[in-house]
Amino acid sequence: MKTYEFGDKNKPVILLLPGTCCHWKSSFDEVIPLLKRSFYVVCVSYDGFDETEDTIFPSMTEETEKIECYIQEQFGGRICCAYGCSLGGSFVGLLVQRGKIHIDHGILGSSDLDQGKPFSASLKGRLMAPILRGMLHKGRLPNWMNKWMEKRSSEERAYLDKMLTMFGIGTSQMAFVKQESIYNQFYSDLVTPLDDGISAESTVIHCFYAEKMGEEYLLRYKRHFENPDIRHHPMQHEELLVCYPQEWVNEVENCCGLS
Repeated sequence: MKTYEFGDKNKPVILLLPGTCCHWKSSFDEVIPLLKRSFYVVCVSYDGFDETEDTIFPSMTEETEKIECYIQEQFGGRICCAYGCSLGGSFVGLLVQRGKIHIDHGILGSSDLDQGKPFSASLKGRLMAPILRGMLHKGRLPNWMNKWMEKRSSEERAYLDKMLTMFGIGTSQMAFVKQESIYNQFYSDLVTPLDDGISAESTVIHCFYAEKMGEEYLLRYKRHFENPDIRHHPMQHEELLVCYPQEWVNEVENCCGLS
């Protein structure tokens, strides 16, 4: 695992956690310059998903432990904010749940928080890993997915294009990722338990609820976290981040009382 840091170390620390199979830079490149006005920005680059390392993503628990050690060593065990993009929201939940470090504001970016039994999770992982690996290695979608994209409205295609950029589709920047890392990340996210009613003293959990994902995700946020601050957005998964970076930054600053 590596970290990339930007800005003034005297400012409050924000930790940015990418989503499933996403590169830290393609996920947050647009918002890092905007965040620097209020935060010292730290981006996590997971094992197996950083081109400067020859590593394999181990599991959600092991990667969480590495993040905890980093925060303890570099920031005395306390940071202002952690933003989890999609799968990154599971890391935010685990960090708060485990209580090894302190986060003043944990933000989940329309995370799905899917969980499943080991057998079904393994089947899903074995199905998805080769598909995702092919997309990352080739830097493009399979033909059947391109045909599906062509049938979308221009507005929806614009959003989907932004999401694909987050995955590195359209470039070869993720060609180094191994199928084992993809499987381990996908599988372990499904089987690593996230408690119900997670809370920690002086920690506020904020959930960016993308209403177009469906109410089941709102119910998950309310089940897994005690009294979460739900921020409603009439959007799709991570649409606020990928399509409206300035508005996303404003919302993050507002959550942290910095706007």
